[in-house]
Amino acid sequence: MFWLISLTMMGSACSQDQKEKIQDALPGGLTKAGGAQPKLDSTYIISYMKAVPAFKDQLEWGKKFYRERDFRLGWFRNHELVPQAKTLLSVINKAADEGLDPRDYKVKDFDKLFTELEKAQSDSTKRNALEKEIDVSLSGTYFNWASDFYRGTVNPREVKNIDWNVKRNKIKLHKALMTILKERESTYPYYEFEPLHPEYDRLKKALAEYRALQRNGGWPTLPATTKLKPGDATPAVALLRKRLLGADAAAPAVPEPATASTTPVQATTNTTTAAAPVEKYDAPLVEAVKQFQDLNGLKADGIVSGETLKALNVPLSARIDQIILNMERWRWVPKKFEPSYLLVNIPDYKLHVIENNKEVFDMRVIVGKAMNATPVFSDKMEYVVLSPYWNVPWSIIEKELKPKLMNNPSYLDHLDMEVVKGYGKKAVVVDPGSIDWSSISQETFKYTVRRRPGPKNDLGEVKFIFPNSNDVYLHDTPHDELFSQAKRGFSHGCVRVAEPLKLAEYLLRNKPGWDMQTIQDTIANRKEKYVALKETLPVYLVYFTAWVDDAGKLHFRDDIYNHDKALAREYFN
Repeated sequence: MFWLISLTMMGSACSQDQKEKIQDALPGGLTKAGGAQPKLDSTYIISYMKAVPAFKDQLEWGKKFYRERDFRLGWFRNHELVPQAKTLLSVINKAADEGLDPRDYKVKDFDKLFTELEKAQSDSTKRNALEKEIDVSLSGTYFNWASDFYRGTVNPREVKNIDWNVKRNKIKLHKALMTILKERESTYPYYEFEPLHPEYDRLKKALAEYRALQRNGGWPTLPATTKLKPGDATPAVALLRKRLLGADAAAPAVPEPATASTTPVQATTNTTTAAAPVEKYDAPLVEAVKQFQDLNGLKADGIVSGETLKALNVPLSARIDQIILNMERWRWVPKKFEPSYLLVNIPDYKLHVIENNKEVFDMRVIVGKAMNATPVFSDKMEYVVLSPYWNVPWSIIEKELKPKLMNNPSYLDHLDMEVVKGYGKKAVVVDPGSIDWSSISQETFKYTVRRRPGPKNDLGEVKFIFPNSNDVYLHDTPHDELFSQAKRGFSHGCVRVAEPLKLAEYLLRNKPGWDMQTIQDTIANRKEKYVALKETLPVYLVYFTAWVDDAGKLHFRDDIYNHDKALAREYFN
């Protein structure tokens, strides 16, 4: 009866429905021949978890978990371990499959503790003490593992060199553990110790495949001088075929061509006695190279040299590390994205438009060059700006404009620029001849130099605003020719989109009176126009250099900002 009273008097943090689920999970009177199940208290939990270095950082989760259950044991029912205990230990044994190190979570010798518990069954005092120790140890072990598995082994907000300010998931690990113990329900697969994102799971499968390939000898390295065009026949072709199609791939052989210095008899002899016939770079292998190029963000021309050769010769071990690092990044993102959002994957130079959990279209983008890296963060789109002004950065004013304006203030007219004081509708045009350009500095310059709307404007015809401290936004560009490049790091940090009118039409589709014709007519007026979205839309600027697409194909991209290198120093240490 005491147990039923204590269950009904739990703190307000535990809902009535949850209390009933906990009660249902502990059937009977919670007693048997061995007596009542022991209880914990906050002093025991705090002192025990603080004494174990690996558990110390998980103390708050431990306190929340046991406080919410009125300090009853979580892993025992009627003095018997619940099946989830074995499942947890099995999951930890396989932590390497997740790119994690099992040794990080094997801080307690559970085999020894279980053996001692079995021997102590006739001594209720010793048995109860062991049950308490095992229970808190299992909880600490779970929180230690789950913190890494669901939240990441590296906290990007605490490491200076890791640029990642995307909002994090808000997983409550004590609630997740209660789901595992079947004391509450959840829409997330915590109860199966499963990852939260299918994209993570695909990378996990790719990791297993690449490790199997590594155990079987890996892939060959092509000579640094390799250069192949369709139809070529050189010894490197056999290595290329093995690299892309596997060791068992067959190919027609062609004889080694006779050279000018080879007599007909020698040519016949060489052809007859050659140890390894030279293969031809044939159509099936050309197609395999084009697919490889496409999966690595390269121009799919079928020519093996330069960037393609470099990508082919990336060591298998490096690709395995790259997969692991990108699995880690999936632990940093929210446990569930909103139904609709925009996502820019910076290393892929691609914008994805997601509506009701499905991609409706994508488009190429241009991102910041290495010296002006596009930041990794998330925010919400609020405005579409038609015929925008372009505010000239101070660096350009100082280095490029100032020297010319000192001699000729009217030079701004040549650039279709103007000087204004104030902002927005309150901005007032100022005569550039009234400014002493020779004495200006960033601290004393109280004006804005801006380029007027029009075809030469650096922002093109449209920009898309999601207000943020980085002063980064999406926008059009007059330099459409740059989108034909495979690697598109050309901007000063903002993201240029290949199809701005298509994106504007999509974002304003629910805004009464705003169709494509209205958008084009407004742009033609060459007067800046802010149009607020009917609803704000989440925007994610992320950095993934490896992923598996819906067709099961593994993609890799260059680490254009060295973010992989910075993360690797933290992760693999």
